[in-house]
Amino acid sequence: MKNTFKTLFFFILTITHLYGQNKTIWTADGEGFYEIVKGEIVKSQLKTTEKTLIVNKDLLSFKGNAIDIEDFKFSDDQTKLLIYANSKKVWRYNTRGNYYLLNLTNKKLMKLGASLPESSLMFAKISPDGSQVAYVSNRNIYLEDATSGKIKPLTSTLNKPKLINGTFDWAYEEEFDCRDGFRWSPDSKKIAFWQIDASGIKYFNMINNTDNIYSKPIPLEYPKVGEDPSACKVGVIDLKKNKTTWLSVPGDNKQHYIPRMEWANNASEIMLQQLDRKQQLSKLFMANALTGTVQEIYKEAETNAWVDVRTMWNEEKPAGWEWINGGKEFLWVSEKDGWNHLFKVERNGKTEKIVTDGAYDIITPLKYDQKNDILYFTASPTDSRESYLYKISVIKPGQAERISPKNQDGSHSYTISEDGKYALHRFSNYYTSPSSEWVSLPDHKPLDETKSIDKKIDPKKKEESNVRLISLTTQSGVNMDGWMALPKNFDSSKKYPTVFYVYGEPASLTSKNSWSAGKNNLYMGSMAEDGYIYISMDGRGSPAPKGAAWRKAIYKNIGIINIKDQAEAAMELFKKYTYIDQDRVAVHGWSGGGSSTLNLMFKYPKIYKTGIAVAAVANQLTYDNIYQERYMGVPPADLSAFIEGSPLTHAKNLEGKLLYIHGTGDDNVHYQNAEMLVNELVKHNKQFQFMGYPNRSHGIFEGEGTRKHLNTLFTNFLKENCPPGPR
Repeated sequence: MKNTFKTLFFFILTITHLYGQNKTIWTADGEGFYEIVKGEIVKSQLKTTEKTLIVNKDLLSFKGNAIDIEDFKFSDDQTKLLIYANSKKVWRYNTRGNYYLLNLTNKKLMKLGASLPESSLMFAKISPDGSQVAYVSNRNIYLEDATSGKIKPLTSTLNKPKLINGTFDWAYEEEFDCRDGFRWSPDSKKIAFWQIDASGIKYFNMINNTDNIYSKPIPLEYPKVGEDPSACKVGVIDLKKNKTTWLSVPGDNKQHYIPRMEWANNASEIMLQQLDRKQQLSKLFMANALTGTVQEIYKEAETNAWVDVRTMWNEEKPAGWEWINGGKEFLWVSEKDGWNHLFKVERNGKTEKIVTDGAYDIITPLKYDQKNDILYFTASPTDSRESYLYKISVIKPGQAERISPKNQDGSHSYTISEDGKYALHRFSNYYTSPSSEWVSLPDHKPLDETKSIDKKIDPKKKEESNVRLISLTTQSGVNMDGWMALPKNFDSSKKYPTVFYVYGEPASLTSKNSWSAGKNNLYMGSMAEDGYIYISMDGRGSPAPKGAAWRKAIYKNIGIINIKDQAEAAMELFKKYTYIDQDRVAVHGWSGGGSSTLNLMFKYPKIYKTGIAVAAVANQLTYDNIYQERYMGVPPADLSAFIEGSPLTHAKNLEGKLLYIHGTGDDNVHYQNAEMLVNELVKHNKQFQFMGYPNRSHGIFEGEGTRKHLNTLFTNFLKENCPPGPR
């Protein structure tokens, strides 16, 4: 549910690769970027807009066939080009495929892993000195000489098929964003890597009933709630000695997690983060890469909530920290003072100093321009639905300064160059479609005024928009923010059917002031033109920048406190907006939103008359241990909260019209949730409509006609049971 529910179905459809062409590939000097243009790699200079052909299409062809490039990266010395192509899906993302290495000096192109299975290579990385390439294939790490192509296995799973080297199991990938599981040392002499031992993890079998006359089981290593996690350890391979040294991280490796690990700004030490099973105790260790000895340097603890896995700064530096001052200090994000703030911590962990002080949250740390002592991050101190770029000094912290233009209310995101001089700026709000521009920093000036975002913001569109930003205070005193989309030709003297869009768990917001506000991608046609009011509100437990107390109120309360907030918000809206027809109120959601939809239908049947739930967790005990135990505790001690928060417990209370949808090939929220829910509803003679999509995953998009069918089903059910139009 963490990344599970964060990634809604439309996001799944748009992402093609974990490191795909949505990212900006900066030049080494930060003055420009690379892009693929008609099968060739071109460099664009930001100041001059000059474009230079770097690699022509003749060099990007293997055995007479043009390579369909999905991603690429230059070696540190710019003499080699690593190319990724022919990718295949691994769980959520296309993280395995073919890699090619182009020597830009002699113009020779070689396919890496030539003796290994097609499209089986993962996370290939050129060594810092450019002489070798390391990658993962079939759960093992391989080393390949960049000149001769000689391949050498560095790990082995012989007679241990459940060992995973250099990558991760399903739960680590889904809940900790852990995929790439090995790191080159800065001197190119060693490789540090994770080893996951899933031998204690039971298989959950999905069933394919349609591709043959005999069913085919699809086994999935999946640790459910209450089951021990995979054992995890970190090793360091000395490439010259062909020897692995294991880091002596204390504790039972089946009762803790190691979600972050990186070289500690040198070639002799490694820093890693360890979490206990309950994810209430976080420790940072400094490890000697030669001996494997470790020393605890920093600790955080919670008693009535969880400690978050720290935010990755960027995809090139996927640690939860940023080394500064020549490695003498690092920047660390913590909620220890009640807000999500940045701290400057001494290398040994003994002293620390808060950098971003005040009653506001950092949303995302982005870049520290050490030369100019400017730390960039996103935040939104006054409106949880929005995000803006801020800057602050690390050496002499003071008041954070907003850099995003004052007239651009909405959602901003940035990709900043390595030197901090430029950024790709993306923006949208409820009346401005997604736009982007190149800007200089820290002045935030568009490099091309003719293409500036300012020119795309039209006040008339704001006036014409049917979307309104709304806020309210519930009966319990909870301040909630959201949006409301009104019908076309709205008449406040009439009554309109109202549809609530919900999510309600710690992984995602639905109330953002962005282009998606007021739009329903599941509805065929226009809800506004058909006469519906469409509303979404975020309550406690959502990842809004409203402080740690807001976010962590949901501890042992998923399916409880978030559902209460939604219902009380609806009741306040009924009082405030008399044009809401209380006899025609519907709710829908996907994944975590599907769970919320079910609980709202079952717990508050007098409010919600129609519901459409997709891919929901009906029984919280069926979901993975990392996510569910983080937010709900570890059974059997905390079993009562799991039961109370599960829609299954309350299914007997259904009164309204319910449509439930699930894919039988869902490796994330298993189809067993659908069958358990069906059994419970049947038991109590509760009539409902059900649709199962054979072999479809959590996003339910595979197969010809699938999404059109689902959208048609959604739309017809809503129109039939919550009729559109004013009365």
